[in-house]
Amino acid sequence: MKKQLATAIAAAMLTVSVAPAVYAEVTVKVAYDADPVSLDPHEQLSGGTLQLSHMVFDPLVRWTQDLQFEPRLAESWEQVDALTTRFHLRDGVTFHSGNELSSADVKWTFDRLKTSPDFKGIFAQFSEVKVIDEDTFDLITTEPYPLVLHTATYIFPMDSKFYSGTTADGKDKAELVKHGDSFASRNVSGTGPFIVTAREQGVKVEFERFGGYWDTASKGNVDKIVLTPIKEDPTRVAALLSGDVDFIAPVPPTDLKRVEEAEGVNLITMPGTRIITFQMNQNRVEAFKDKRVRLAIDYAVNNAGIVDRIMRGFGTVGAQASPAGYLGYDAGLTPRFDLEKAKALMAEAGYADGFSITMMAPNNRYVNDDKIAQAVASMLSKINIKVDLQTMPKAQYWPKFDERAADMMMIGWHSDTEDSANFHQFLSACPDEATGNGQYNSGNYCNPEADKLMNASNSETDVEKRGNMLRQLEGILYEEAAFVPLHWQNLAWGARSGVHAEAIVNALDFPYFGDLVVD
Repeated sequence: MKKQLATAIAAAMLTVSVAPAVYAEVTVKVAYDADPVSLDPHEQLSGGTLQLSHMVFDPLVRWTQDLQFEPRLAESWEQVDALTTRFHLRDGVTFHSGNELSSADVKWTFDRLKTSPDFKGIFAQFSEVKVIDEDTFDLITTEPYPLVLHTATYIFPMDSKFYSGTTADGKDKAELVKHGDSFASRNVSGTGPFIVTAREQGVKVEFERFGGYWDTASKGNVDKIVLTPIKEDPTRVAALLSGDVDFIAPVPPTDLKRVEEAEGVNLITMPGTRIITFQMNQNRVEAFKDKRVRLAIDYAVNNAGIVDRIMRGFGTVGAQASPAGYLGYDAGLTPRFDLEKAKALMAEAGYADGFSITMMAPNNRYVNDDKIAQAVASMLSKINIKVDLQTMPKAQYWPKFDERAADMMMIGWHSDTEDSANFHQFLSACPDEATGNGQYNSGNYCNPEADKLMNASNSETDVEKRGNMLRQLEGILYEEAAFVPLHWQNLAWGARSGVHAEAIVNALDFPYFGDLVVD
């Protein structure tokens, strides 16, 4: 629209022999520690996928910086009955293909989400999307559910006409393939502010502003984004300080002061709710089935030391999944570093001489992830657990994680619904391929009592009762050392002066680039 307006103005000025107006295209160069692994929004439930989704798609409902809900593709909604929420789509929304958004696209997207190994767990409480008319649909749950709007933030309607049919080689365009090659992993048509114009995995992704974007009220003025993955922290920071890029994430703890004091750039920080953990695979290591061994590992890991020395204080020491402010958070669950206690538990379990294990972690997904893994491996050696550690880029790590390819594996998690139950559903629930529960539980921990509490909380609308259930759930996981909680990772971004990124970042770490204003 701006380009058309500039052209019209220039043509008008030429007719009166005045120099034509020049439209200055606004390009923003972004450097993340990694690029999206796929263009398919349903292939992997990860921060990178959701960051991409907010650029090229749009959700029904969106979180604000103060964690409230704001309408996006759904302009309004109301509760019809205990199980039904009716949504009304805004008029005049088109996909990048030119197809018009309708309720049928929402239903098509919902049905596809229910088949996604990663996402179907989030939608386990929902039975169907019922189309009322072109702009109206009902989102129906199986029982009263307190997190309907929370979950609606994960519905990014896909262009059902664009993704229907077959490719030239006869493949289904709607096919969902994890870590594979599919039409949806290489092609995209969303309703979002940007169109993907070029992509070379691991090298660069280019985006251009969608001329038909529905949100004309947005003050965002960026025409083009060039996203370059820079895995190495020092190189990424240097690129910002030299002016080679305009926005980076994350800023590592070691460089916070450097970025903050540098001229021409701004440091933006925010408390985070992503818990960084290690899981112990009970199917691969017999010793991990013994609660005393799991507790020994937890006692051997110095969480506070990791936050102090490796994170430079830029994190909050954790002993549970739920951060402060979540219903399940229990202030009585505290970190339990005690090396002598750890040794005693190993001896009591019959493993005083220890054993050997393999460990895997990414080296470009979480802040200082490889350094944290090295520290944990070193700490475990103090209780005679010999660790064979392997770290790798996240594009290679996630397939290995899905394979459960090591005895201990790192996983960080930000609750998809900003709710405590989500941590257990994905990280520590009994693995269930049918429901999607335990999808990221590489430890294969299973406690039916904990699952029962989670399921009960998901249909409890009384906040006090629900909080009691979730705190009880956290207590079970703590006492059983279901996993090794390390810390909640804080967030830090760096931006060139004049790039007003402070207005588009949030605790979920999904920058809303469509609203970015650049001077």
